[in-house]
Amino acid sequence: MSDPHKSPFATVDPYTGETLAEFPAVEGAAVDAALELAAEAFEAWRERPVAQRADIVGRTAELMRERKEELAALITLEMGKLIAEARGEVDLAASILEYYARRGPEFAADEPLDVAEGEAYLVTEPLGVLLGVMPWNFPLYQVVRFAGPNLVLGNSVLVKHAGSCPQSALALESLFHDAGATEGVYTNLFVSHAEVGRIIDSPIVRGASLTGSEKAGAEVAERAGRNMKPSLLELGGSDAFIVLDGAHLERTVAAAVAGRMANTGQSCVAAKRFIVLDEVHDAFVDGLRHAFEALRPGDPADEATTLGPLSSERAAADLVDQIRETVEQGAELVTGGHRIDRQGAFVEPTIITGVEPGMRAYAEELFGPAAVVHRAADEDAAVALANDSRYGLGGSVFCADVERGRRVAERVETGMVWVNHPTSTQPDLPFGGLKRSGYGRELSEQGMREFANRKLVRILPPDAELRGIAG
Repeated sequence: MSDPHKSPFATVDPYTGETLAEFPAVEGAAVDAALELAAEAFEAWRERPVAQRADIVGRTAELMRERKEELAALITLEMGKLIAEARGEVDLAASILEYYARRGPEFAADEPLDVAEGEAYLVTEPLGVLLGVMPWNFPLYQVVRFAGPNLVLGNSVLVKHAGSCPQSALALESLFHDAGATEGVYTNLFVSHAEVGRIIDSPIVRGASLTGSEKAGAEVAERAGRNMKPSLLELGGSDAFIVLDGAHLERTVAAAVAGRMANTGQSCVAAKRFIVLDEVHDAFVDGLRHAFEALRPGDPADEATTLGPLSSERAAADLVDQIRETVEQGAELVTGGHRIDRQGAFVEPTIITGVEPGMRAYAEELFGPAAVVHRAADEDAAVALANDSRYGLGGSVFCADVERGRRVAERVETGMVWVNHPTSTQPDLPFGGLKRSGYGRELSEQGMREFANRKLVRILPPDAELRGIAG
């Protein structure tokens, strides 16, 4: 039973289980004051030249790189990410801020339209105060993916971070403030889920973005829709990793391990369902098993550790329950499947085969170090399996024939597909999904279009012919 007096915002080391820090939630009048301050800040922020806003976002990236070790240590402490991967997240987050600092003014520029008479163009304007509801698994990357483009555009942002990463949240807020963002432009809010709905209801807030669970996404989308406000959702995923031949099998297996085990498997775009053609299935499973069994658990702050803990005891217990029930339903456990008998929220790297419709692991997202490997008779069967999912975030296709890979990738029903590389991310590529994985796109130029007013300005001479009006 949870402690009713325990703060919902607390640093609990998933390696030791120790509660290291707690922070009180704010509500009521304090939240209202933050909303008013964000609204005031927006009016001044939007009037700054876009180049000045971009400079502040770029300076935030510089500070992020300067404080890399401090930030990486916080990420590892709060959610158990391997320290090398935590440093990689800092680098990725900084590269996104640098990208929008460099390209954002161009993306926000007026866009001329080709018309027969007079002049027409689109003006890209900020909407106002935005709310971002953020997850714990990438406490820097997923926040700057939302905040970076919107701050350059001229919006102000309120960020409701995950309860398990409060120190990372505060450190990120400090970066923006230290870079020159005035108070209210970027605001971290330690608020409850109940307050989130009230914030979206506020006439001050003009849009909402959420990265998280389906349930939370549905609640935010419903609340935003009721208020006629735009929303963006990046939710769960059960990405297919399709293997069409045995060429370069060693590299393919290495890619499978990287795609499944990064962040200890706790990524929406992690490879989760491996769909392998008959002729290479057994060799692939054998290679994957050897690689998984070679991973060694330990302190995620230790450079030698290759398997970190999950983010919490609950996350570890939930994953083991999914695996156990799937095996009880008739699937084959190739390796793993249990808690590791040691300190920390560890689960053995797991491979399950023979998973059929109706089993838990067939339809549910496995958020941790567990892989489901399916056998497919041919290319068509592989595509059908890949598309038989309520999710549609990312996916990947591996084969020697690049044109064959392109053909299969174009048949996969997701927002993103990579050929001969696990699903990944970079600042200049759009990121997002469809179906139960959400809607909207972040990153690239599209990341500055989701919460912008693309206003048409049409200019005609005073003696222009008057035409009929429709609307």
